[in-house]
Amino acid sequence: MFAWIYQTVRNYTLHKKYQWVVEKKQGDKILDIGCATGQLLSEFKDRGWSCTGVEPDPDARAFAEKEYQLKVVAQEEMNSLADASFDVISMWHVLEHVADLDQRMNDLKRLIKANGFLFIALPNINSWDANHYKEYWAGLDVPRHLYHFGKENVIFLFQKYGFELVEIKPLKFDAYYVSLLSEKYKNNFFYFVSAFFKGFYSNLKAKKNTPNHSSLLYILKPLVV
Repeated sequence: MFAWIYQTVRNYTLHKKYQWVVEKKQGDKILDIGCATGQLLSEFKDRGWSCTGVEPDPDARAFAEKEYQLKVVAQEEMNSLADASFDVISMWHVLEHVADLDQRMNDLKRLIKANGFLFIALPNINSWDANHYKEYWAGLDVPRHLYHFGKENVIFLFQKYGFELVEIKPLKFDAYYVSLLSEKYKNNFFYFVSAFFKGFYSNLKAKKNTPNHSSLLYILKPLVV
């Protein structure tokens, strides 16, 4: 049952991500940094986009290349990508893992076209579920998560590197998944039921301070100089 729910939500979110990007479409060249096994990029490739991925894990890279015939480079090969060559760059829950934040921000600035868009998804340290679970909040994910972002410091960071915020969208399903993991960390025997209600309540509370959900998608573009 859980596997069916997970797969259904996953398919829905893949399609939703594609729709969000198409809403802002200025071209058809996309770079997905942290593309894992390439499932999201395959959605774009099937619709005629020119797709490139960056993935540090060699097994995931090999799967994406073999299964979906995608171009996927290792993290250390990002310098080989041409300047101003992408209409869209996406990072879905990746920026919080990056050790050299300054380098990655400069990579984004170098690779995006002047009329392009960034799609950056991040856990929200100021969400209701983060405040509720505190040290058990799965969004902390220490030590894999090196940074913990709220809306204000995300906007400040990207402004510093020459980007302006266009829109913030809530990632509502993340509240349920994060609550599920958080309840398991607390050793709650009824973690599945409890997580459903906590995730629902987190999204409900977020409506009063929109957008302040468990995870947020930041859509940004280069500042016009």
